[in-house]
Amino acid sequence: MTLVDILAALAIAIGLAGILVPVLPGTLLILAALLAWAVSVGDTTAWVVFAVATVVLAAGTIVKFSVPGKHMKQAGVPNSTLMVGAVAGIVGFFVIPVLGLVIGFVLGVYAAEVRRVGESTARRTTVTALKAAGLSILIELAAGLLAALAFAVGVILT
Repeated sequence: MTLVDILAALAIAIGLAGILVPVLPGTLLILAALLAWAVSVGDTTAWVVFAVATVVLAAGTIVKFSVPGKHMKQAGVPNSTLMVGAVAGIVGFFVIPVLGLVIGFVLGVYAAEVRRVGESTARRTTVTALKAAGLSILIELAAGLLAALAFAVGVILT
């Protein structure tokens, strides 16, 4: 393993952590690390690994938005509720670093749902929104892990 391989692996690991704790743009960091690695190595295998990882990460990004969104539409949770949750999550991130993102999202979704459907139904729709957010993270993590696996195979082959 070269220094470039180690640095790329480290950046990919940080990207995976960024997917789990949404502080860093994990998918973009993984993609950037793979691109830098492919440019550095420069052979056909490295570029094929980069192409495969790009397709996997792009597909993961598409699926992470479409599948949870479908579940939420079926449960009757509107996009406006998620937008309130996202804004509250961003505010929460600055009030309580790292954990505030999750806390703010949950409180924002719950407050929007209480306003929209009342307190009795808000708990159910908030849980649905949280499950969808968790599913989204798992989908993105799976794509990131597959990209990391492609990188590992590429390092072995080059």
